[in-house]
Amino acid sequence: MQQHSAVGVDDAGLVSYINLKLAALGQPINRSTANAEFLDIAGPLLRNHYQKDHLLGNRLCSADTRIQEFLDSYLKTVCPDGAPRLPCYTFVLDRPGLARAMSLPPESHEFTSPMLHSYRLPQGVLHNPKSDRRTTKGIFHVAEGGLPIPADKTPVAVSVFAALLRAALRPPDDLMVLPFTASQDNQARLWVSLLLRPLVCPATGQDPAKTMEIRFFAPGSLVSNLDFVEGIFRNGGDPYLPENDAGLDIEHWTGHTGCVIVAPHIAGMAKKSLGLPHISEATETQKQHGMCWTTENEPYNEGGAFKVTCRDQRGVMVTIIADNYYGYCKKEVKTQISFATNLFGMCEEEHAGGAIAFPSYVLGQDFYGDRTVLLKKAQFSNAMRLLDGFVDQHPDGYAIDRRYSDILYVPEDAAFDVRAGFIRWTRDGVTKSVNLLPKHDYVLPSGYKIRLEKQQAGSAWRLVGS
Repeated sequence: MQQHSAVGVDDAGLVSYINLKLAALGQPINRSTANAEFLDIAGPLLRNHYQKDHLLGNRLCSADTRIQEFLDSYLKTVCPDGAPRLPCYTFVLDRPGLARAMSLPPESHEFTSPMLHSYRLPQGVLHNPKSDRRTTKGIFHVAEGGLPIPADKTPVAVSVFAALLRAALRPPDDLMVLPFTASQDNQARLWVSLLLRPLVCPATGQDPAKTMEIRFFAPGSLVSNLDFVEGIFRNGGDPYLPENDAGLDIEHWTGHTGCVIVAPHIAGMAKKSLGLPHISEATETQKQHGMCWTTENEPYNEGGAFKVTCRDQRGVMVTIIADNYYGYCKKEVKTQISFATNLFGMCEEEHAGGAIAFPSYVLGQDFYGDRTVLLKKAQFSNAMRLLDGFVDQHPDGYAIDRRYSDILYVPEDAAFDVRAGFIRWTRDGVTKSVNLLPKHDYVLPSGYKIRLEKQQAGSAWRLVGS
């Protein structure tokens, strides 16, 4: 490797600032770069700040308070005394470049840990994580109790998510070592946090741009993960300052909050320790998704990396990443942007690849299911066999979804008439009908879905099919 000074001229100011913040947090500083005279002068002031901060009693910034309140509410049935608490004493990356400066000791060209190997190069810094993922099979897990879980994702019991969250917020001591002080005996061990304000909806006409807020937390040795996402989505500043509080800037905030916790140490935890049942006591769904165990030490998700998230219609999304692969961090921010766009409406995440999209057509005010040659031929009786246990069948020949009462399943010969306000079909030679209502979805046996909508710029009602 080419030899050059470990700390460049441009980094000197950042290094001094890092030492100052570490001292304010009561953590060891990097002795090889510290200005002893300045720290002697500032020492009493920093100790005063440290003591006052502790007297405030685990105070969270506004964004973290919103996340904590969401977790307390979401997990209240399994955590009656409150959900596991987010770290309040973190090294806040309130300036661009801090994460990169802290990812290596200032006096060294290298940093090695069980999770990654970092090098200082003439072009900058190179980070090699332990694993470089190229598959997403079995990766995505979603806590139950919130928004519907897609069929290709793994459902997780709320109690299991709470156990994973508790473990994620208790990393081992060696994972907390900050690379910035790793070369000395007295090492800083702490959480590092970052605020992002990624764009959700660009400015259009007289409407200003809208962003969401995302808080990242990582153990000290994984500060390079925050360096990676900061380089893509930019630093959002100090979350404790009012000018960076999204809640005080409703003109530019979508109202959505995200949280990402990097926790590779939870990979390989025993299923039994997370409260999962033995296979003899598991439901069919738990068996299908591997949410049960046969041997006491059987690891969760076969010991592999995974992401587990909880979110609901309130617009808060909390994700734990059981790996330090940088791509997962970037993709999670994009996932949370997509979550915000879906709830905010009239916008979409620019890399929304992989979504299942169905074209919609205006059908007018009349539609006849058995006269449409483009629809695949399917019978109502076959559809009911497939949906057995998920719908309640009515004697008149239609069915209502058990989970979503605004979804109705109608026969293949259903005729939709907007002017009359009915859907009609024939059963055993007798005409049957149900009311045609807005905010309801009517599904034919072919899977074709029809709804009643009012024109956006008019007063007429029409049928829309997809």
